[in-house]
Amino acid sequence: MNVPGVLERAVGAVLGSAVGDALGAPFEFGPEGAFSARFPHPGHGGELCGGGGWDPGEATDDTQMAILTAESLLECGGLDLPDVFGRFQRWAAAGPKDIGLQTEAVLTSGDPWDTAAARHFRTSQRAAGNGALMRAAPSAVHFARRGREATMDAARRLSALTHGDPAAWEGTAALHELIRVALTGEDPLTAVPGTLAALHPDHRQRYAVVLAPDWHPDRATEFNGAVWPCLGSAVWALRTTESYEEAIRAAIDLGGDTDTVAAVTGALAGAVYGAEAIPPRWLEPLHVPLPGFGGRVLRAEGLTGLAEELLGHSGCG
Repeated sequence: MNVPGVLERAVGAVLGSAVGDALGAPFEFGPEGAFSARFPHPGHGGELCGGGGWDPGEATDDTQMAILTAESLLECGGLDLPDVFGRFQRWAAAGPKDIGLQTEAVLTSGDPWDTAAARHFRTSQRAAGNGALMRAAPSAVHFARRGREATMDAARRLSALTHGDPAAWEGTAALHELIRVALTGEDPLTAVPGTLAALHPDHRQRYAVVLAPDWHPDRATEFNGAVWPCLGSAVWALRTTESYEEAIRAAIDLGGDTDTVAAVTGALAGAVYGAEAIPPRWLEPLHVPLPGFGGRVLRAEGLTGLAEELLGHSGCG
């Protein structure tokens, strides 16, 4: 059995998240089991079917924002929060096919980068969506070699650009840490207790519930568009399957916010199993339009290149 190295795992995380996003998009807000009902036989192809406004193989805002984060990290030589926010604003102003209501409110408010999300949270008191979780793969790869503290700190700071609720920061930090562990070749499931211990005490128990070995997404108390059940569902999908493909199928079959749950699952499963575990038939049609950035469209090759660069440029500005 070929054991993937850190580069293959890094590419797996970035590609795996994008593939999960594109596979899950047509099934968003649908019922449980819809993916397997339509594609009951794994490996027969056709799963990147498009629908719901998405072309076959087209990734959503999840991957678009992930790419903008990645390109900022690379072009700025590290974490430049005003630059990331500015790229998000430019993208939002270009009218992407989909954008989260909370994210859109923050990015179009006209408030500065360092106060927009906090001000929105003070007004709405609702900012624990999964919109920062969905774009985590590139930054998790980029900061992984700096260790747990630096990785989780960067995750919180990036999350806070669009999500004012610290609960979203902690969930994004937890995902970054689990991906970081997977990149080392260790089992991220064994790292859950240590990850929980590194979370802010105010939020630790809520994440302990959804990351517990016996938790099932059916026990979620919120829609999986919220950060807690989204992360918990991704970890559950990884825990209860034995391959990248199985994990993605399980995630989409949960229904609800299928593109993001599958994107988060794909980041984790891709980091565990490596890029070679992603079926080639899922990579060929994959494409990511970037509204507001000159009509650019990234495909699997471009995402692979980004992941390789992110792994090699692990500094923090």
